[in-house]
Amino acid sequence: MTHTLESSEAKTSGERSRLADPLRAKAAPYLAEALGTFALVFGGPGAAAVNAASAGTVEQVGIGLSFGLIVMAVIFALGHVSGAHINPAMSIAFRLLGRISTRRLVGYVAAQLIGATLAGLAILAILGNDVDAAATRPVINGAGAALASEIILTFFLALVVLAVATDHRAQGTFAAIAVGGYVTVAATGWGPVAGASLNPARSFGPAVAANVWEDHWVYWVGPLMGAVLAVAVYELLREPHTPEVNHWVRDEHESVHG
Repeated sequence: MTHTLESSEAKTSGERSRLADPLRAKAAPYLAEALGTFALVFGGPGAAAVNAASAGTVEQVGIGLSFGLIVMAVIFALGHVSGAHINPAMSIAFRLLGRISTRRLVGYVAAQLIGATLAGLAILAILGNDVDAAATRPVINGAGAALASEIILTFFLALVVLAVATDHRAQGTFAAIAVGGYVTVAATGWGPVAGASLNPARSFGPAVAANVWEDHWVYWVGPLMGAVLAVAVYELLREPHTPEVNHWVRDEHESVHG
């Protein structure tokens, strides 16, 4: 009798597991995007807020490193689950390339905005009004300069992402280092201009928490324009558009190592 009960319980448990596994598999990428974007906002803009709260102890270089290193860590940790887009502009770029479906795009963007908002609220809960420093706003030469910087910086971010994530000729194993390194440069060198957001979700979460919406449109229009331009340009660089370049690289490699 006991053996029968145990067998029945094991069977029921197995059936529950089989039902749960598909749901878990479907939910995992969206959860990964929410968690990854939370980490990005808490680690990057959060460092800017800590810098404000501690009278500048983190400094601009520290803020830039915080952005780059957290992006690198998230790609290593969650890239195999969802692709670690953690950025609506990158998700739209992947949709334009046909790498994800429209349904996944909508789910990813929703997850990213939720994760970013929760991170912004966490910064508010911990640091209070210093969350204002986590928000992005034009600082040097107004909204026009902010828009131009966001377009250009996001263009090159997307170019790096598209290369390492979608082109078999690139060194994909170094994707996290390449993307994180670029984000470090952008945040450190161009952060003082307008925050170097490159990411609508990164700007949205702190804006909600700090209630700072000054020229917020810049941080949607700029990154989206930059990402779309990068998709168009990178398609010109992709095979079969550049077969002679690929052959030249292969020949050079063989001459050096052969």
